[in-house]
Amino acid sequence: MAHTFEIKSAQLPLVALLLKTPDLAHIIEDLYAQFGPASQSPDFFDDDALVIDFLNCEFQGIDQSLPALLSTLHHCCLKPIAFRNAMPSTATAAMACGLIEAPAEMPRSKTANPKKTSDKPGPETVREVVREVVREVPGPATLVIDKPLRSGQKIYARGADLVVLAMVNMGAEVVADGNIHVYAPLRGKAMAGASGNTQARIFSLCLEPELISIAGVYRTSENPLPKDIHGRPAQVRLSLDGQDKLIFEALNP
Repeated sequence: MAHTFEIKSAQLPLVALLLKTPDLAHIIEDLYAQFGPASQSPDFFDDDALVIDFLNCEFQGIDQSLPALLSTLHHCCLKPIAFRNAMPSTATAAMACGLIEAPAEMPRSKTANPKKTSDKPGPETVREVVREVVREVPGPATLVIDKPLRSGQKIYARGADLVVLAMVNMGAEVVADGNIHVYAPLRGKAMAGASGNTQARIFSLCLEPELISIAGVYRTSENPLPKDIHGRPAQVRLSLDGQDKLIFEALNP
């Protein structure tokens, strides 16, 4: 489905709202439909700090429409604190609303230049031996749930994959910044790549979800799954052509 915005992880401990159209009214409508109080995912965010990315687009009447966008983000449990990639008029309006300007890319920390040493030996020459230290970098964390999830229960694997070994009933929600594996029927809501990871996937031995979402691209039970997918072992991923489309694939033994 077409989207007027994209929510993705930022380089800071933030999420970024990437605007894809200058029609802020349309963006506000889509935000309410997907994450507003009356939507199917009103608790998708947990007062996460957010930076608005204007992508160097010029917005007409931004000073009148921006406050409405900020109010909408607050209703979606997001806290807009900064903006980036804004034209001068847009930047002025954003700062008037209390936002701060963030750089397009956070600069990397500079490595100190090594001191130059003279080739001529002094009275006492001290040789410093620098030993390379190899530090093991741990892989992504994984949260494992081994009990059934009832209606109203929500599990969020922040910065991790989520593995569920029991049924996810209707009305329950499983959310992960990474992949979601459900080794049982999945009948509730499943949202992988919650912080914008477009490579995340969802796996289930019995796919019957109320809502399925990857990096903000979602599909509800109002749009039935194909017969060869519904109720069968399957995986869900995003298309590789950049069209923000969910791909459903059967998992054959």
